[in-house]
Amino acid sequence: MMEKCIIYCRVSTEKKEQQTSLERQVEELTSLAGRNNLPVYKTIKEEQSGYSMEREGLLEMLEDFSSGKASILCVQDDTRLGRGHAKVAVLHALHKSGVTIYSVRENGVLELSESDSMLIDILSIVEEHQRRLHNFKIKRGMKRAVENGYRPDKNLKNRGQGERVKKEVPIEEIIRLRQRDLPFYDIAATLRGLGYDVSKATVHRRYREHMKKEGEGS
Repeated sequence: MMEKCIIYCRVSTEKKEQQTSLERQVEELTSLAGRNNLPVYKTIKEEQSGYSMEREGLLEMLEDFSSGKASILCVQDDTRLGRGHAKVAVLHALHKSGVTIYSVRENGVLELSESDSMLIDILSIVEEHQRRLHNFKIKRGMKRAVENGYRPDKNLKNRGQGERVKKEVPIEEIIRLRQRDLPFYDIAATLRGLGYDVSKATVHRRYREHMKKEGEGS
C-alpha cells in the first residue's frame, strides 16, 4: 500500500498578504506531492506563531502520524514547522514517529541543519536513557512479582506449538498505553514485562490494524 502524506501550511498572522502566502504554500506543496507520487491524506492550514506548540493543526498532524494514518510530511521549509525550541521539539516528535519530511526548498527530502541534527541526537540519547530506566523499573517490579508467586509464563500464548501462529496481543492495553503518549518501544517493553512475547514492530502493526478497522467501522 502506497504511503500517504500530510501537507502542513502555516503563517503567523491573519493579514491579507499572509493569506496569499498560505494559499501559495498549498499550491506548491500539492505540486511537490504530485511530483513525488505521494497520495495526500490531509491538508492542514493554520495561522499561528511558530514559537507556540499549542497549535490545533500541529497536534492534529502529530496524532495522525502517531496513529499511522500517514507517514510522510510535506512543508514549504522547516520554519513552517516552528521557530526556536518549538521547531526542534516538532522535528524530534516527527523523527520518533519515523516520518519522512519533504520540503519545497529542497524539492525533495528535507535536509536538517547540523545544529538541528545535533539537538535531535541529544534528545534521542536522553530518551534512550529514560527508556532504560523505565525498563529497569519494569524488570524490578516483575522480579518482585515473581518472588511473590506471579507466573508470567501463564500469560504466554501458543507456546510450544510447532506451527507459526499469530501472537496474542492485548490490544486494549496497547490502546490504553498509547493514549498516555507512551511510544511503541515502551509499550512493547511493558507487555513483555507482563509476559507477552512481542516486539515494537508487532505492537505498532497491531495498533495500526486496530485503528484502520476503527476507521472503517466509523
